[in-house]
Amino acid sequence: MVGLTHFWDGADGVARLVALLLLAMSVAAWVLIGWKTWLLRRVAGDIRRGTQAFWSAASLGEARERLLSIDRERLLQALVEAAAEPARSGTLDADGDRSAQLTRRLRDALHAGLAQLQFGQVVLASVGGTAPFVGLFGTVWGIYHALVGIAASGSLSIEKIAGPVGEALIMTAAGIAVAVPAVLAYNAFGQRIAAAEAELEGFAHDLRALALGAAAG
Repeated sequence: MVGLTHFWDGADGVARLVALLLLAMSVAAWVLIGWKTWLLRRVAGDIRRGTQAFWSAASLGEARERLLSIDRERLLQALVEAAAEPARSGTLDADGDRSAQLTRRLRDALHAGLAQLQFGQVVLASVGGTAPFVGLFGTVWGIYHALVGIAASGSLSIEKIAGPVGEALIMTAAGIAVAVPAVLAYNAFGQRIAAAEAELEGFAHDLRALALGAAAG
């Protein structure tokens, strides 16, 4: 703690800006990690319970009612609404056959839901990819700043070099410490989103078959 305080007191504006940037990146990453962990866990449970409740219902109306209390992010409900949406007369959407219309609407609803789940992934990837370089820049600048100070003092000794250089290296360690959780979280969330996507795609496929069967009947 003393070393960090001494580093902050001796740092110039650029070094402090780099330190504050790393702090902001770390806070943003951890906020996203906490929020997405909660969101994706809830979504996985809702999709699992929602699909079971939907297909075990006696009618489409009852199935929709069940989803209202289960599907809190409205991922499944959006697909059900898309499958039931009538074609808009007088548009190119109405010119295609029923199968193409269903496929297009379900695809759009699925993409909208996945965009909701993928929110924040770009931030995590950016933090994981850039934080080490930001920290490295802070280290290089800190070493340069320390060497300039030593040259200005007119005296050179290992004690005068080791302290400032060691403190500057803290920036590199900080950059790695910020990046590692972001990268791990990005990969873990990517797997969960892919699993949710597979479940939603299966549900959309079954909905399409149900809607086409009802239209044919």
